[in-house]
Amino acid sequence: MDNAIAVVLGGGRGTRLFPLTKYRSKPAVPIGASYRLVDVAVSNCVHANLRRIFVVTQYQSESLNRHVANTYKFDDFSSGFIAILAAEQTDEGGSDWFRGTADAVRKCLKHLRRESWDYVAIVSGDQLYRMSLSQMFRVHTETKADVTVATKPVSAEQTSGFGIMKIDPVGRITHFDEKPPASRLSGLESQLPGRDSPTYLASMGIYIFSRGALERALASEQDIDFGKQVLPALIPQGKVQSYLYNGYWEDVGTIRSFYEANLELTKPKPQFDFYHSRCPIYTQRPFLAPSKIRSCFIDQALVADGCSLVDARIERAVIGLRANIGAGARIRNSLVLGSDDYETSSDEESRRAGRPALGIGEGAVIEGAIIDKNARIGAGVRISSAEGQPDRDAEHYFVRDGIVIVPKGAVIPDGTQI
Repeated sequence: MDNAIAVVLGGGRGTRLFPLTKYRSKPAVPIGASYRLVDVAVSNCVHANLRRIFVVTQYQSESLNRHVANTYKFDDFSSGFIAILAAEQTDEGGSDWFRGTADAVRKCLKHLRRESWDYVAIVSGDQLYRMSLSQMFRVHTETKADVTVATKPVSAEQTSGFGIMKIDPVGRITHFDEKPPASRLSGLESQLPGRDSPTYLASMGIYIFSRGALERALASEQDIDFGKQVLPALIPQGKVQSYLYNGYWEDVGTIRSFYEANLELTKPKPQFDFYHSRCPIYTQRPFLAPSKIRSCFIDQALVADGCSLVDARIERAVIGLRANIGAGARIRNSLVLGSDDYETSSDEESRRAGRPALGIGEGAVIEGAIIDKNARIGAGVRISSAEGQPDRDAEHYFVRDGIVIVPKGAVIPDGTQI
């Protein structure tokens, strides 16, 4: 689209995804064995022919910046680019960090204004979905909206986690309530075409703004968040349109949602499918050999490139790049995010001194866990599901939402039981 740009929001501290965000931002978190979350947002933009993309980053952004810079390169004969916009200190904008989604875009407006555009798509970098932004643009232009918001039907039980919007018969948003409790749900239902009974519509955090509407909306520095301040203020005075989306969409902002979204990918027919010939999800493809698998039992699993699996039993699991699974290991209902590199000679020397090798050691049993990148799980280690247990922080692991997480680079000595 020659008259449109895209802004991918890189996210804040990502506290609900800690410790996966201990060393990286949310969009840089690996997903689906071979991808990063940001790949989903960027790929949706590329498929809509949005080739001028700004990625707004702030917290722990080095990993994200490196991935984006190494992955997305447009040819010299097109106007396409992906630019990283990091939080910066300026004489005009003050020295504070981004305070919210709208504040982040406001502080980056001077960079966006260097491009020629009439519309901007603002998308989150930490969601899992495949959506036609082209169709959303069509709705936006045909209805002559100031703002178009992607919306999704949700149940009454889910409303407290979303911004809930009420629409009129032509899809115009007439009311917005951010994460309403049950006591405020009365009157927020919308009647959708083809449905017998009213339902609730949640904001997906995906917006298309006309340029003038965006600049007017961001004029006040007091409005720092699109959902909490900007949209409620625009609805009475502008034309805010709903774009109804009925496909799979998951905000993987918590450990539980991230864990379940990954395991959902291992199903024969997952709700979100990376195996899509017409709309693939793009990512950096490292120069890795095929995975080497010997004498293993593997059922309902994703295995990335460059792995070595020997005499392992793997059931309902995601195995990331360069993962090394030792002989006799058993992995079930778990995510092993792999490694950034293979063992080096210095690693082998330290291993002879008693340090476990990269990956999962011989005879280890992993159940209901997330093993982050570059972790060293010793021989005979047993990690059991923490379902029903309270959150806790230990020396070498964490428990969140009933899931054991071994953080990036952690070392679990031989024979440890968790």
